[in-house]
Amino acid sequence: MSVRTITVRVNGAVRTGDAEHHITLAEHLRTTLRLTGTHVGCGTGDCGACVVLLDGEPVCSCLMLAVQADGREVGTVEGIADGGSLTREQRALVEEHGLQCGFCTPGLLVRIAHAAGRDGEEHVLAGHLCRCTGYDGIRAALRTAGGPGDGR
Repeated sequence: MSVRTITVRVNGAVRTGDAEHHITLAEHLRTTLRLTGTHVGCGTGDCGACVVLLDGEPVCSCLMLAVQADGREVGTVEGIADGGSLTREQRALVEEHGLQCGFCTPGLLVRIAHAAGRDGEEHVLAGHLCRCTGYDGIRAALRTAGGPGDGR
């Protein structure tokens, strides 16, 4: 197997680790870097559970090889944390009942945090599957968190 040492800036910290040529970015984050907030659901880019920011843009990390992230900036759900306090996006999901089992929540949080004030509601939710809550609470949370059109 071909192994390559890659360096990625994850949530502002430089992280170096070995990655086999066929390992996805999601798997690298979870296993090598031990950042388990990024979930892998479908493995085909359809569910959105694995969404991270790559150089500031949302991507499905299950569709990308870890070696493709070498030298780049990755933002995960762990990077959204605000110390011990809930962020505006996290509070909104709780208050608006926009989460239940939590499996889709990490990717959704990354997308909501990225999109607030920029993207329309349907664009934010495109590519995210939630099988537990439906989308009414998630849509309400997006608006509460300062979603589309708030001018941030």
